Amino acid sequence: MLRWVSSVLIVATIVLLTLQLIVYSRNRANFPAGLVVADVPVGNLSRQAAAERLLEVYSQPVELYYEDQVIRMLPNQVDFSLDLETMIAAADLERTGGSFWLGFWDYLWGNLGSVDPVPLTARYSDAALAAYLEREVGGRYDNPPTPSQPVPGSTRFSGDSPGTAINLDQAMPRVENALFSAENRTVELPIQLAEPPRPNLENLQVQLQQIMEVAGYDGLAVVYFQDLETGQEMHFAYELGENLSTTPDVTFTAASTIKIPILVSTYKRLDTAPEGALDELIQEMIIQSFNDPADELMEIVIDPSQAPLMITQDLHEVGLQNTFLAGQFYLGAPLLARYETPAQARTDVDTDPDPYNQTTASDMGMLLADIYQCAESGGGALVAVYGDLLTQAECQEIVQVLTQNLLGVLLEGGPPEGTQIAHKHGWVTNPNTGVINSMGDVGIVFTPSGDYVVSIFLYHPVQLIWEPISTMFSDLSEAIYNYYTLTEGN
Repeated sequence: MLRWVSSVLIVATIVLLTLQLIVYSRNRANFPAGLVVADVPVGNLSRQAAAERLLEVYSQPVELYYEDQVIRMLPNQVDFSLDLETMIAAADLERTGGSFWLGFWDYLWGNLGSVDPVPLTARYSDAALAAYLEREVGGRYDNPPTPSQPVPGSTRFSGDSPGTAINLDQAMPRVENALFSAENRTVELPIQLAEPPRPNLENLQVQLQQIMEVAGYDGLAVVYFQDLETGQEMHFAYELGENLSTTPDVTFTAASTIKIPILVSTYKRLDTAPEGALDELIQEMIIQSFNDPADELMEIVIDPSQAPLMITQDLHEVGLQNTFLAGQFYLGAPLLARYETPAQARTDVDTDPDPYNQTTASDMGMLLADIYQCAESGGGALVAVYGDLLTQAECQEIVQVLTQNLLGVLLEGGPPEGTQIAHKHGWVTNPNTGVINSMGDVGIVFTPSGDYVVSIFLYHPVQLIWEPISTMFSDLSEAIYNYYTLTEGN
């Protein structure tokens, strides 16, 4: 009996072990219980079923919330793809990594052990996501700001209004996290205020020309503007309702504006800050706009006889080919040279320029921009060409001297009182008739919104009547200031 009972138990044990072995073998063909791949439970699933489950989860759209709007972004729209082969291979190591019989032994005793999760392996296209957010989201739901518009014929601008725009820098990582998440697939898109830009310079040009038309001005005007923060330029020549070419620019009699190059060449040749009589000559030349101090300064500091030509050479070295000084200011001063400039070659306009000194609006504007760069950063064209002969401190002194030229009209008549303007004006009076035919004012304007250069030259073959021309000149300056600052009430 014992022998038979023992035989039955042995047979039963073998049968039970065989059945358990069959069950264990079948279970071992699937992933172990509790296995998580890319945050998705795949325990007891086959390789195929696990792959399908992963694809199902990570193919779900990501919901983007733009305020109260919902956009469903499909992962394939940003080239999102799972690296299934890598993840399934890592999961297989958890399934088959240990000994079969040791695993079977643990199975018999209910010791299931633990398995390590397999991290997500996936990729997407940054460029495709950025393009999707810009085009499909921003393009549809951003509210562009409305820039100010010039009020025709005035110096003012209409009100602007800000807009809203998606913040791409903050949105990109948030959407990436949602793409790589099995559960949290919603994103609250970060929205930022979009400040309205300035009106474009073409609008400003039209406004300035309308100011001239309202004033009834029928002469020639050339305006040059440069934003010293961005380097953006506006340059136009306007006469009798028509825009003329500015290539090359229009030549004008420089008059007292040529004293800016004289000032630069003077500082280039000084080793120390001007004091005493030299400082007094500089003040009289710039602030009081006297001509005799200019002649005396050139003779003392630059050269007794060749100073005008040396100043011209200084200008040409920095690329200002349309500006020259060919003689001193005093009556009867000899003409030391006859210059031929690109601007003189024009035949469509004639401003009756003085053979002794000539310039263009753009040359003077660019010279002031170079002085500004030298003063602000110690760089720019003047420093590049002159080297140590012209220092940052000297350029700062030049700007300071020009800010003391307090005229109260022309460029200074436009911006609000107290605005700092480093400028030099000049006009030509016919010695026989006493009328003004040519007028210019060039300066650096310092504002809370940044700084800019403006250079305006006017010419009329008959007469520039001081009033209303000076008022129109100030209106032009005011419109440019309002454009650049767009302060409340403009």
